[in-house]
Amino acid sequence: MAISQSDLLLIRQIRSGDSDAWRTIVQKYQGRLMAFVAARIRDRATCEDLVQETFVGFMLSLPNFQEDQDLEAYLFTIASHKLIDQFRRMGRNRTEQMASSDSGGDAWNDLPDDMRQVSSLLHSQERREAEHEWLKRTLGEMIGEWLGKGDFQRVRCLELIFVKNWANKEIAKTLGMTETAVAGLKFQALARLKNKALSRSAFPGA
Repeated sequence: MAISQSDLLLIRQIRSGDSDAWRTIVQKYQGRLMAFVAARIRDRATCEDLVQETFVGFMLSLPNFQEDQDLEAYLFTIASHKLIDQFRRMGRNRTEQMASSDSGGDAWNDLPDDMRQVSSLLHSQERREAEHEWLKRTLGEMIGEWLGKGDFQRVRCLELIFVKNWANKEIAKTLGMTETAVAGLKFQALARLKNKALSRSAFPGA
């Protein structure tokens, strides 16, 4: 299904920095996405988080959005991926709870050496995944705040810094900013990430 002309116009307006167009997109699809997610996850707060993550994901992927794509299908695809990620987290939590309730305290020492190596590798992978999820969540919070204020330039700047890994000079030229302004936004974002990373709850199980 091709994109509707009204959605196509909104997409082009968002790309030009129109915050009203962004609010229109959110108002148009937020209810549908919420119903889709709520049919699969009962917790309302989690559903609201997933819908917000869907819109953040859409904004980050906007440079790659093809104008012949159906916007609603595109948003629901992002929401589906967010749901899958959530189910994986829920499954991991259940597994960890089961493991913590196991009374076999010497089970680790009873494992053969090769199995212990595999187990260590799995724990390292889980650690990396947890850190990656934390980073995405923290960046998503910042992006969500700036989107709420209609600060599209800052969102775009953050995307180019952390997603595209562009140099400050290249970002400044593309967005019509000074290198000092880009560096300032980067410093603010990194300082916020650092402060959160230093908190005890930054990485579960650390």
